[in-house]
Amino acid sequence: MNNESNPVVLCKEDFARLKQIVNISGTKAVDTMGLAYEVGRAIIVSNEAFPPNTIRLGSRVRIEDVESSRMHEFTVVMPDEADIKEKKVSVLTPMAAAIIGFRTGDEVIWKMPSGLKKLKVQEVINKFAVS
Repeated sequence: MNNESNPVVLCKEDFARLKQIVNISGTKAVDTMGLAYEVGRAIIVSNEAFPPNTIRLGSRVRIEDVESSRMHEFTVVMPDEADIKEKKVSVLTPMAAAIIGFRTGDEVIWKMPSGLKKLKVQEVINKFAVS
């Protein structure tokens, strides 16, 4: 599976915050399974145009490890807001970096500490959704 077939969509606000914590250069990033690469290839939209079923900072998500069928539920946050007891996971972790900007139903293959994992986005809840 090629992750490039799934567009990464970020709102302007999240793009600005993520750009501050990753090194984005004008050339193609070497690590195609890194947050900087994903942010660098993202489609940037206004907050009003951001699709409600898309993962952003502050999204509550339910992710399935396709191979094991194990579910993971957490909120994607900036590093300084991470709190494992509250299930708030830093966007710098492999799991959160893998899914930022993806939508419900998308599948992504990502390098985890235990090897390549295929993840499927099962549910996205955004408290920021614009109606």
